[in-house]
Amino acid sequence: MVKRVSEAGNTGHAGTTQQVLDGALPEAIQAAAHTLAAGELVGLPTETVYGLAARADQDAAVAKIFAAKGRPSDHPLIVHVLDEQGARHFAQDLPPVAHRLVEAFWPGPLTLIVQRRPGMANAATGGHATVGLRSPSHPVARALMAACRDRGVEGLAAPSANRFGRVSPTLAAHVAEEFGPGLLVLDGGACDVGIESTIVDCSRGYPVLLRPGVLTPAQIEAAAGEPLRAPDRQAPKASGTLAAHYAPRAVVRLLPSEALQQALAGRKPAGLAVYSRTALAGEAFAEVTHRTMPGHAKAAARELFAVLRELDAAGAVQIWVEAPPEDAAWDGVRDRLSRAAAAFASPEFDDLENS
Repeated sequence: MVKRVSEAGNTGHAGTTQQVLDGALPEAIQAAAHTLAAGELVGLPTETVYGLAARADQDAAVAKIFAAKGRPSDHPLIVHVLDEQGARHFAQDLPPVAHRLVEAFWPGPLTLIVQRRPGMANAATGGHATVGLRSPSHPVARALMAACRDRGVEGLAAPSANRFGRVSPTLAAHVAEEFGPGLLVLDGGACDVGIESTIVDCSRGYPVLLRPGVLTPAQIEAAAGEPLRAPDRQAPKASGTLAAHYAPRAVVRLLPSEALQQALAGRKPAGLAVYSRTALAGEAFAEVTHRTMPGHAKAAARELFAVLRELDAAGAVQIWVEAPPEDAAWDGVRDRLSRAAAAFASPEFDDLENS
């Protein structure tokens, strides 16, 4: 008997329930593997964020991801594999630099873009000539991929398990909030990394950083044995790199420390929440919801999306965020916050943000 951590059947199709199963149970893994092999979707934990998974070798299965998320069909997905053997089912070749990065960081929060293998299913790549590959380290994800391999399913296409453009989920409960009943979700606890993987393009034989994450450029360059290059117009399209992304319902404003203090000294809007490293105290902030941002980049990344969801749920109308330090360790957090704020760009704050 599979243990259901929770069930929610109050929305969606009549007579169906949303199943959240304990991912530590072998029978839950088998149930999820059976569901994926049948061409259906599963919510699964990874060390970065929770993913909405489908077997990557069937266009019809992958199409269900795009439909559920409301995601444009030309926006490529990341294919999750168990190991380098699995990667070779989808890659035409792994260039030497890609192999060095695999050796250094897989399994882990690194996605590599390489030339796709001829004949692989088209939907997961968004019709592009390249494919993004990652080997997650989360034990539940790895157990599920191993069970899928036993059923002849080698890779799982799995973007973040949220509606397109919204805040990524880092708890099974977040996935349950995003989608209606009928979705099987494996509960693997809180994601340890908390933001999406670093993406490095290796499709032209040299490393290009397309999306920052918790791995710093220095770490990647040390493993690659050569410097990272900046993206150019020939860089392939990659998941999660749109200018506006990762946005809560509340309006996000990203402000340098001095600009934040200046804004807080003025008239504060109703429904204001603040996420900052600086403490707020006194009667002037009695109506302001405040959460303290950790001073360590990895800790901040781990809680970032959960805090944005929490402030949304608390009814925040605006979220003013103190900009993270200009330090490479904070690149991933700063990137996600910048994209979240870009969804609500407003001339009203131009002077403050550029002060």
